[in-house]
Amino acid sequence: MKNNHEFSREHLLFLKSQRRSTVFVNTMRMTILIAFLLIWELLARYSVIDSFLMSSPTRVASTIKNLIVADNLWIHVGTTLFETVAGFLIATALGTAVAVALWWSESLRKICEPYLIVLNSLPKIALGPIIIVWFGSGIKSIIFMAIIITVIVTVITMQNAFLSTDKGKIMLLKSMGATKLQILSKLVIPSSLKSFISCLKINVGMAWIGSIMGEYLTSRQGIGYLIVYGGQVFKLDLVMASTFILCLLAGAMYALVALLEKVLIKEK
Repeated sequence: MKNNHEFSREHLLFLKSQRRSTVFVNTMRMTILIAFLLIWELLARYSVIDSFLMSSPTRVASTIKNLIVADNLWIHVGTTLFETVAGFLIATALGTAVAVALWWSESLRKICEPYLIVLNSLPKIALGPIIIVWFGSGIKSIIFMAIIITVIVTVITMQNAFLSTDKGKIMLLKSMGATKLQILSKLVIPSSLKSFISCLKINVGMAWIGSIMGEYLTSRQGIGYLIVYGGQVFKLDLVMASTFILCLLAGAMYALVALLEKVLIKEK
């Protein structure tokens, strides 16, 4: 491992500047969050806003505590997390496989392209009643909803990434006798890694949208169910608490993808 004497003074100053920048950004993020929660609490406490309609941080915290005490929270969190992760993984794998097939066959790509555009523009919520009839009222329907919302985006994103591979490098490999499979594995997929990570980041949000949308339509447990139930019985504290939990879960899932990005794509 290199010690400080092996680095130039300019490089050490640059590293120090980077660390300061990181600390500053993280500090500002926390400051903005704390300020937002504090202002929200004060506005609710002094009746500037209606705490019944807008809730408050303390009421949200109390609602979450009650859910934990009642042993209900982890059931709902586990259900939604399972649906989302399952939809995320299946859609990502399926979408990437389809994108590979479309890259492999130009004729297939030309045939399927109009259908992909139509499916991508179709409001998936319109398929809700059909999905319920096909898969029943339960987890299968919700996972399928997450899949259909996520998979088309994956196909389009990865297909564009594969097609944007340097044509000169492809021709070079062909001139050296490389097969199509070798070109795919040695050039196309590695050069599309950054696009794949970006696709994963997009898919995190899409999968959460799909699972919550599915729970809106058909569910008796889950974060989406808590939001719908809270709205129906005017327990808006429950709605806000569920939304807060949803933000934490989505943020944690995004952080895992960001961690994967650091592992797979090392800065040069």
